[in-house]
Amino acid sequence: MRRTDLFRGATLFACVVAISLLHYLTPLRLAVLHDIFQRLYYIPIILSAFWFGFRGGIGCAILVTIAYAPHILFQWGGHIAMEMEKYLEVILYNVVGGITGFLSQQDRFRREELERSAKGLEDSYRQLKEQSELIIRIEEQLRRAERLSALGELSAILAHEIRNPLASIRGTAEILMEDGSTANRHEFLEILVKESDRLNRVVEDFLRMARPEPADKRECDLNEELANIVTLLSAQALTGGVTLELERSALPQVVADPGKLHQAFMNILLNAIQASSHGGKVRVATNLGRDGRIEIRFTDEGSGISAEALAKIFEPFFTTKGSGTGLGLSITKKIIEGHGGTLEVQSEPGRGTTFLVALPLSA
Repeated sequence: MRRTDLFRGATLFACVVAISLLHYLTPLRLAVLHDIFQRLYYIPIILSAFWFGFRGGIGCAILVTIAYAPHILFQWGGHIAMEMEKYLEVILYNVVGGITGFLSQQDRFRREELERSAKGLEDSYRQLKEQSELIIRIEEQLRRAERLSALGELSAILAHEIRNPLASIRGTAEILMEDGSTANRHEFLEILVKESDRLNRVVEDFLRMARPEPADKRECDLNEELANIVTLLSAQALTGGVTLELERSALPQVVADPGKLHQAFMNILLNAIQASSHGGKVRVATNLGRDGRIEIRFTDEGSGISAEALAKIFEPFFTTKGSGTGLGLSITKKIIEGHGGTLEVQSEPGRGTTFLVALPLSA
């Protein structure tokens, strides 16, 4: 038993003994004082019921009965009416002790149950917190691993793209070193320059994709930008027997970086021209969408893109052209998304390809 319970029990016992002594030592003619002392018994009974539950309430009531019964029998024995009243009071002591103890015990059970539930909820919360922290750490590790994996993949592809021109440069240099004649020197030097340019183009495209460039945003007319690009590429399209068409709709001014958008639109239109066969047509159309964004469609009549290639078309270094670096569309997508827009592609083998650019009025 705890020390607190012992102290409480001793206090209750002392109260019962003290009240009983007051009864025994007070003359019977002072009936008012006896009535007061009789009511004082309820204090230890109710306290015992609250402290010790049903057993405490009944136990204290029985202790009061044992202590008070001799006083009723021997000192009030000649007063039948008073004696019956006090016996009824004794019965009431036990009823109050039992009911109060029962209610107190039920309340204690509910409180303990609530405490257990609260402790269980606290444990569950702590476990959930630990699990959420673990999930966050795992997600960070996965993101870090994903970044490292992507970096490793890009590094491997970049090394592969650089290795081929370097091998050509090295082979050409060895031939020039071994061949003392100058008959083919000019041809070999052209190979060196060509491969050096290719190597430089790969590195520049890679840096352009990986390194953020400062934006120079201002109001610009997309119709005018597209018209300039069509004019610049008309000669190249004419050489390949491809017709360029620009269908312009009335568009509001947009706040964007015209230089970067020029580069992005140029990449898409060049791909469309290169994908078109002789006699084909490339159509550029602008429109103001229902959601308030400007839509630009680049449609060619080329051979289209296979489903397998379509899933990888925006991946860095992926290309279906032998001379390309595979970074043009990756850079283009980055530029469009940097302006808060989207770049989508739809293609069907044998029926051409459409690139859809959607841009907000202000990035």
